[in-house]
Amino acid sequence: MFADRAKIIIRSGKGGDGHVSFRRELYVPNGGPDGGDGGRGGDVIFEVDEGLNTLYEYRHRRKFKAQDGEEGGKRRCHGKDGGDIVLKVPEGTIVREAESGKVIADMSGDNRRQIILKGGRGGAGNQHFATATMQVPKYAQPGQPAQELEVLLELKVIADVGLVGFPNVGKSTLLSRVTNAQPKIANYHFTTLTPNLGVVDLDGGNGFVIADIPGLIEGASEGVGLGHEFLCHIERTRVLIHMVDAASTEGRDPIADIYAINKELKAYNEEIASRPQVIAANKIDALGDDMDSIELLKEEFEPQGIRVFPISAVAGQGLKELLYYVRELLDASPQEAIVFEQEYFPEEELVYENLPYTVTKSEEEEGVYIVEGPRIEKMLGYTNLDSEKGFAFFQNFLKNTGILDELEEAGIQEGDTVRMYGLAFDYYR
Repeated sequence: MFADRAKIIIRSGKGGDGHVSFRRELYVPNGGPDGGDGGRGGDVIFEVDEGLNTLYEYRHRRKFKAQDGEEGGKRRCHGKDGGDIVLKVPEGTIVREAESGKVIADMSGDNRRQIILKGGRGGAGNQHFATATMQVPKYAQPGQPAQELEVLLELKVIADVGLVGFPNVGKSTLLSRVTNAQPKIANYHFTTLTPNLGVVDLDGGNGFVIADIPGLIEGASEGVGLGHEFLCHIERTRVLIHMVDAASTEGRDPIADIYAINKELKAYNEEIASRPQVIAANKIDALGDDMDSIELLKEEFEPQGIRVFPISAVAGQGLKELLYYVRELLDASPQEAIVFEQEYFPEEELVYENLPYTVTKSEEEEGVYIVEGPRIEKMLGYTNLDSEKGFAFFQNFLKNTGILDELEEAGIQEGDTVRMYGLAFDYYR
């Protein structure tokens, strides 16, 4: 069964908690802290699988979770890292944040593997918290929490050329004649229900990939019928072939059909409607010597820069001329693959969730202020403070969340220390 959409929930692994323990050896009654660090939680990774062409597997299962990291142990033992979960998808899959619809990843082109959600960092054991004034720390850092996100998977086929037209105009027949595809062909009055792809081989190895987009109907851009589900497959194509029934065997007006389809394309995405087009006037074998409909099509569209090619998909007539002209259009169009840019960054978006935090002055140590809470844990877990960019992000976080203002209200002075889960910073305005 073909499936080009699926909505799933993904969750990375929680970081393992740091451990609290102390050395207990013969003749060492008061050994120092030796609690080990927790293991890192597993990542959620999407990866392109060349053998897949559908999202069917994600229709039966909704939740996918990476492994949690293990807790640290005694004697400085590090907890085991949680295993990653790798979700295989067909090339051309778009991963979107479900609520906003923003793009997280486009699994096409050079992007074959991408980490979507990072696992939580393991917490530090109490061995890290011993200081000159606190030699017996009885606390450890908890593991960073997991990230969870509902995502929409949307498959947009990878093809150079899109073959569009109303149902029963001969698109499947054309595809079977010019490519290695084997679509089901019959006198359907509705439409093919799945996109079919095939490779057109031309002399010199200069071929291209063509996709038979399921038949469009008026109102498709507004979601009538299966319109939106089919229109999305046109988005990556660089050239469009409009196929019409030049013989009007079912009473349709080929000129009106082309305008109707272009209207739907424009309503869905104006940029798609502006791409190079060519008209394949099919079923000329049924016209006999009366070629008036072909002349009318040429008079209407060729002044607009859209060439008309009379063909017979059944007899193979006129196909060579059509395909070589399509190759010329492809050569003249931008060669860059159409890739959807990332709009949603889970690592940053999920940090700013509305989670609580507290700012308190230490009662045990002079000039020390402690900032704690789930929001701080999450921010520290997904920020690399060793990098310049990460530290700048950390500073902006403190400012934008009002933490700096609260520290000043609590009486912090320059040179005082701010502690956050085992990390210590000197405060300067």
